[in-house]
Amino acid sequence: MGSVHHTEVVSSMREQGVFNLEDNGHSERSQWVLDSPNPPPLWKKLFSSVKETLFPHGNKFCFSSKKKTCQGYVVSFLQTLFPILNWLRNYKPSKFKDDLLAGLTLASLSIPQSIGYANLAKLDPEYGLYTSVIPPLIYAMMGSSREIAIGPVAVVSLLLSSLVQKVEDPVANPHAYRNFVFTVTFFTGIFQTAFGVFRLGFLVDFLSHAALVGFMAGAAIIIGLQQLKGLLGISHFTTKTDVVSVLTSVYKSLHHQITSSEKWCPLNFVLGCSFLIFLLITRFLGRRNKKLFWLPAISPLLSVVLSTLIVYLSKADKHGVNIIKHVKGGLNPSSAHLLEFHGQHVGQAAKIGLICAIIALTEAIAVGRSFASIKGYHLDGNKEMLSMGFMNIAGSLSSCYVATGSFSRTAVNFSAGCQTAVSNIVMAITVIVSLELFTRLLYYTPVAILASIILSALPGLIDISEACYIWKVDKLDFLACVGAFLGVLFASVEIGLIVAVTISFAKILIQAIRPGIEVLGRVPRTEAFCDVTQYPMAISTPGIIVIRISSGSLCFANANFVRERILKWVSEDDEFKESSKGRVQAVILDMTS
Repeated sequence: MGSVHHTEVVSSMREQGVFNLEDNGHSERSQWVLDSPNPPPLWKKLFSSVKETLFPHGNKFCFSSKKKTCQGYVVSFLQTLFPILNWLRNYKPSKFKDDLLAGLTLASLSIPQSIGYANLAKLDPEYGLYTSVIPPLIYAMMGSSREIAIGPVAVVSLLLSSLVQKVEDPVANPHAYRNFVFTVTFFTGIFQTAFGVFRLGFLVDFLSHAALVGFMAGAAIIIGLQQLKGLLGISHFTTKTDVVSVLTSVYKSLHHQITSSEKWCPLNFVLGCSFLIFLLITRFLGRRNKKLFWLPAISPLLSVVLSTLIVYLSKADKHGVNIIKHVKGGLNPSSAHLLEFHGQHVGQAAKIGLICAIIALTEAIAVGRSFASIKGYHLDGNKEMLSMGFMNIAGSLSSCYVATGSFSRTAVNFSAGCQTAVSNIVMAITVIVSLELFTRLLYYTPVAILASIILSALPGLIDISEACYIWKVDKLDFLACVGAFLGVLFASVEIGLIVAVTISFAKILIQAIRPGIEVLGRVPRTEAFCDVTQYPMAISTPGIIVIRISSGSLCFANANFVRERILKWVSEDDEFKESSKGRVQAVILDMTS
């Protein structure tokens, strides 16, 4: 019965085409090999990427009826797009107490910094305050970081002013310059949203950590040199950003004012340096004693109040001290009608927007992830890109320029004990109140104070210890760091970025074309085989060379190099002939990687 049943099964399988025996008894290979499926079309890949971003829970919400399924997908979509819907249900009054304190402390630092950064971006002071209202509110609803503080930052402000002024002159045509900045901000938001929706976060990673360290350090020095205009009270200043042009402009301006009938007023320098020393002392005390975290946070606002009172009471503005003068109050006006999508400069706006999108995302994600790791939770990079994109699109429609996460303000927010993104909401509301009630009080605020506030925040951008660590770990990474630093310092911001990215790409290509190839030996009293250059005590087997290819991708670009290197060791290299104790009889390739 068993043999009869077996025969029936075999004949049945023949009829169904599962396998077919030829006359010689061998099965056809085509019957046993599965046909590879056709690759999915591009639109299907993009659709699945978007679906994974907006509906990360997949088919979790599959209910019995179509109506419930639709509701489930809507709920999933809203919870993914607005993470505030997830954690707001468990929000407690005790957390609000901490967030309220952190938000107020954050606002005391954000208000003077925002005015200073607007000045750095060559915009009117109110636009810096506008940028601290709408973007933080949107990020609080859509962002996944609990600690990150949103607003204008020094590096992006410098980037905008250095790139946009090549297209529109901020002095000759300030309205066209402002409108172009809003258009660049819109494109920045569009690119950031696209990065998040299509999961293109790997593009940000092309600006390596080492390149970013050098870029930030170079930008910090350039930003500091730019503040010499306000600190020294110079009226004529260069539009270039490189260190040679800036120092030459400072020398010529001071020499002209000293030798000509136009008198140079040293009060700007005295006032700015006095409060700069005060800000640096409070920063030092705050770092020495963690309980005094509030001191460096409120010292910028305190400096603005005290310096404004000094100028108002002493009438110093009539003796040569430069003041801000009029600051427009009120809520953010709409700027949707000011965006320029027609004309010859649209392509340049998109290009500058792409650069700003990458720099802003790199800084924000680096800041957010560093503090998230301290608190022990994961930060979703694609959600961060999505929230940053939406907030900059909304910002461009409400008189804001590019906003991102600030390291100095995030550190203050973290030290103040923030629990959730509600601290950003408290900060934004405080800035709204200031716009409505206190902008008139800023009329007599000296420009030198804004320069000193920006200068006091720059040391945090220069990380010498990290540069030394990069030198110890990888010399090519250090070369990218130095290239970005020197490019920003002596050429321009975009040249520094190009140099950094080029060196990083060159490192990737070199590692792909010339992969690591190591000769292995057995470590005594173990079964482990290690690189003989790192472990001199490793023992080689007579007549055998064990070679490990450390590259994970052996391809047409590096296969010939690997082959030539192995043949050279086997046939020509006397050192390895001696280590193998005679003629090489066998080569073992360890290609586990």
